Amino acid sequence: MSIRYGIIGTGMMGCEHIRNLAAMDDVDIVAVADPNEEPRDWALKSCGDRFSPRIHEDYRDLLDDDGVDALVVASPNYTHIDVMRDVFKTDKHVMLEKPMCTTLADALELDRLTASHKGIVWIGLEYRYMPTTSALLHHLPAIGEVKMCAIQEHRFPFLKKVGDWNRFNRNTGGTLVEKCCHFFDLMNLVVPGKPVRALASGAQSVNHLDEIYNGEVPDIIDNAYVIVEYDSGARAMLDLCMFAEGSKYEQMISVTGDAGKLETTVPGNELFISKRERDSGHAVPIIMDSRVKHEGFHHGSSFLEHREFIEAIREGSGPAVTTKDGLMSVLVGLAAQQSIETGQAVNIDSLLEQHSDK
Repeated sequence: MSIRYGIIGTGMMGCEHIRNLAAMDDVDIVAVADPNEEPRDWALKSCGDRFSPRIHEDYRDLLDDDGVDALVVASPNYTHIDVMRDVFKTDKHVMLEKPMCTTLADALELDRLTASHKGIVWIGLEYRYMPTTSALLHHLPAIGEVKMCAIQEHRFPFLKKVGDWNRFNRNTGGTLVEKCCHFFDLMNLVVPGKPVRALASGAQSVNHLDEIYNGEVPDIIDNAYVIVEYDSGARAMLDLCMFAEGSKYEQMISVTGDAGKLETTVPGNELFISKRERDSGHAVPIIMDSRVKHEGFHHGSSFLEHREFIEAIREGSGPAVTTKDGLMSVLVGLAAQQSIETGQAVNIDSLLEQHSDK
């Protein structure tokens, strides 16, 4: 039986989900919702001849639809908590786009509400499903106990979004939440222990300074260095630059353990594995997962994410990417944002305790 999807939010990512689902033969998109006419038109174009969904302006009309089994929530970041509060009044399965929420209070509330929800709540941190990162996770045992992880992303500026909502921290949670929660999620997967301290330096140096929206200049940072320390004694680092369109590699990742090192890029076609001896390294070719029928924006990762989500629905198992994962990725990003604002290292446990008591 086909899994019947409803899509909430049909901007860039909502339509990307539609295109991935259109490459599958065991799903149907039966309803879409967006308050804006243009994104609704984008959704219909993405559906093509494959789907004929009912169209809604108000997502709550979609939630009342008994013909919808599973939801994709791809509305703007700041709307996630309100949408999910309404989703929790249903039993529907849901894939919630990253970041899970824009504030720690909202992320904690969402995580708490998930515990009593009958449907699966899956957080869309698809970065872990990309071919090179998936290979890196598979080969982690080859390098012993991980001590360091370094991720560099040198890329293009933020894209335009409907209503320009992604130009302001209050709507996104800040660049280190909106964009970089993927990277903090990977760090949390790779590095042993839990993150305990974040130290960051960053600024808005180049991008969006000549833009004005309703009298306001955007306040999102476009470059940063972030160090995350873990209670295991290991540490991770992010090097972010969003005015480096001409970079040879958009992303570079290295993970170093007490027995060796893994190195790769995104996109990329190999994983380099080395031991601690000179000239000990060798490259492992990266082969696209044979299940992928649509590579899309994220090198097939969104397709694989949906296949696993669908499998979990059919088998009645739990999500592979949980609200706890989403919470921790947001938590590290918010701690890093706070470190930039204050110029001080931020104790992550203290930050969590402050909000948990409210």
